[in-house]
Amino acid sequence: MRIRAVGVTCFLFCLASAAGLATAASTCGPDGVQASGSIYRICTPAPEDFNNRLVIWAHGFQDAGTPVGIPEDQLGFDDVSLPELFNDLGFGFATNSYSKTGLAVRQGMEDILDLVAIYAREQGVPDRVYLVGASEGGIITALLVEGHPGVFDAGVAACGPIGDFHYQLRYFGDARATFQYFFPELIPGDPFAPPDEIVSSWREYFEAMVRPALRDPENARALAEWVTVAKLPFDPDNWQETVEQSAYDVLRYSIVNLDDAARTLGGFPFGNYGRWYRGSSDDLQLNLLVPRVAADQPALDEIADHYTTSGDLEAPLMTLHTRADQQVPYLHETLYTLKNLRSGSFISKRLNFAINRYGHCNFTEGEAVFAFAMMLVYAGDAELLPGFADLLTTEKMAELEAAAAGLRTGQSRLRRLP
Repeated sequence: MRIRAVGVTCFLFCLASAAGLATAASTCGPDGVQASGSIYRICTPAPEDFNNRLVIWAHGFQDAGTPVGIPEDQLGFDDVSLPELFNDLGFGFATNSYSKTGLAVRQGMEDILDLVAIYAREQGVPDRVYLVGASEGGIITALLVEGHPGVFDAGVAACGPIGDFHYQLRYFGDARATFQYFFPELIPGDPFAPPDEIVSSWREYFEAMVRPALRDPENARALAEWVTVAKLPFDPDNWQETVEQSAYDVLRYSIVNLDDAARTLGGFPFGNYGRWYRGSSDDLQLNLLVPRVAADQPALDEIADHYTTSGDLEAPLMTLHTRADQQVPYLHETLYTLKNLRSGSFISKRLNFAINRYGHCNFTEGEAVFAFAMMLVYAGDAELLPGFADLLTTEKMAELEAAAAGLRTGQSRLRRLP
């Protein structure tokens, strides 16, 4: 799940934007290399400011084929550095690259667990470890908080495919298959095995060939029907531009990253035999002519075994998601809530913040800060709330304090539904 430059880091960059430039001392050691090949970075505040808590940032998706490295564009906002910001708040900060690009959920989980151990060896064992991730980092966060409550005291999973990873791949695959029906031959070759020249120049090809076709008035009906059939989100006040953004993002995954996903999962992970597509002017013709492909069972088994959340939480998990997310559909939050309800974790361990807005990881400063601060409340770290007074409104601070009081007395009435 690729994250756009604006949305890539908004969850945490918004914290930086809200806080302004960090002023306290912040020191980042030289980047190190983990045994897996993942590159890591640790940044610490001045000793007198350290609250002995560690924040780990699980970054979002990087396209397959890009070099392994810490994504610097996810560690800065204008003149503000994320490590400096969290160090200014008194937290230690650590992040890493994961050992591969493309689909890296399992690798990211292993590398982050190793990063906790590295931090403890180099800096000492922190009192608490908080994990925060967005998009691909969001599912990594959810899986780690579920599976390792003894390591992570709480987490924030923003805009991640946490409800059903099968569904996430179907979303991308269905969009690609139905696009081929509505816009035949616009993208040449097998829709699920595109030519290398298209893969390597997707952005340029989209701008030169696909975007003009989406804007052609003669294709207006086909575009509208594809958006309906593929269930692509958009902003009704900015329909054309947001539909084009949705088209770029969903097609990009199938074209640039699907081959890597298949190799990583041990087989082709998407199949649409038996799927009945709806929403066109002629659904019968659509379903007769749409390209069909079968998923490989080993890939489905791998997803079930290692990419599927349980919803069973011992440590608190906050989730944050825009309702019109074009890359990772909001339905993931609803599916995850159902898992929480079955396990008894909803309300007591999880809060979901639903944002009525278009865009992937497209949060405001206040929304991002509030989710992080609420995580601290649910983790029993409300003593740190005064440090957020300059970042949140009086009303939001009062809500946090009320939540902390309610949790202390066992009478929390916060019930944020999906």
